Amino acid sequence: MPITTATFPDLVELLHPLVTEDGFSATTIPQVSLIATHQPVARTPLMYDPSLTIVAQGRKIGYLGEREIHYNPGHYLVQTLPLPFECETFASPDAPLLAISVHIDAAMLGELVMEAGSTSFATHEADPLPMASVAMTPGIREAVTRLVRALHDRVDAQVMGQARVRDVIFEALKGEQGPALRALIQNRGNYSRIVQVLSQMHANFDHDLGVDTLAREANMSVSSFHHHFKRITHASPLQYLKRLRLIKARLLLGHDDLNVNQIAATVGYRSVPQFSRDYKRYFGVSPVKDRQASPSPPIDYAATPRAS
Repeated sequence: MPITTATFPDLVELLHPLVTEDGFSATTIPQVSLIATHQPVARTPLMYDPSLTIVAQGRKIGYLGEREIHYNPGHYLVQTLPLPFECETFASPDAPLLAISVHIDAAMLGELVMEAGSTSFATHEADPLPMASVAMTPGIREAVTRLVRALHDRVDAQVMGQARVRDVIFEALKGEQGPALRALIQNRGNYSRIVQVLSQMHANFDHDLGVDTLAREANMSVSSFHHHFKRITHASPLQYLKRLRLIKARLLLGHDDLNVNQIAATVGYRSVPQFSRDYKRYFGVSPVKDRQASPSPPIDYAATPRAS
C-alpha cells in the first residue's frame, strides 16, 4: 500500500544533521545531493536533471504546461527528461524543506532493467509521462532511509553507497513511473526518438539547431517531430532550446569571470540585446539586475549542476 503520511519524522531526523546550509549540496555519494531551504521560494523557471526527488519535510509544486505536479512527503518526483518547467517551494524557518535528489544514471538503469528482465515490470502501451509525482511505497521508503543512513558514515558511503542508490532506483522501476524510466534505455518508439534528440540538444545547445536538422536526427517528418516533441516536453523545439539556453545562462551568472556579453555568446546567442530581452521575459528581471541582486541567482535548489 502507498505511504501517504504528511511527514517522515525518521527521514527528517536523519537529514537534519547532514544539512549545513540552504541550497543544493553534494554528498559523499556522487549521485546523491541534499536539498534544503528555510524560506519559501517563489515560482521560478528551472530545469531538473533526470532524477528522483524525495521530500521529507516541506513541499513543492511543479508547473509543466497546464499540469500541476505536487511532490511532498508521501510522494516523490520522478524526472526522466530534462524539461524546463516552473517550481514553487513551501518552507519556513520552523519547518524547512528537507529533501534528497538521486541522480538517474543511464548505465545503472540499463543494468537493472537487463538483470531483472522485461517480464519483471508492468508495461504501458502509451508514451510515458517524463515527469510525475508518485506515491511512496514501503519499499522505496525503506530504500531511501538506508541510503540516507549510509551518508552518516564515510566508510558506509564508500563501500555501500552505489548499492543503496541501486536499491532506490530499482524500487522506482517497480513503481508507477517504471515505464518512463525504462523508456530512457529502450530504443523503441517516438518517445525514445525524442529522448535521443534531447540528448543532442543538451550537448550542442550553443549551436544553431534548426527544426529540420532535429527532425532528421529523430528520423521523423518535421510535422510529426514537432507534434511528438511538444506533446512530451510541453514546448516546441525552438521554445525548448531557448529556455535551455536561458537556464544555462542563469547558472553562468554566478561566475564572476564572465560578463553578460560573454554569457550570451557562451549559450549560443549572437545578439546580446536579444539575449537580455529573452532573459527578462523568462525570469522577470534583466541578467544585469539578476546578478546584482545576488552573487548566485536563485536557481531552484533541486536543479542540479550536472545538467549538460
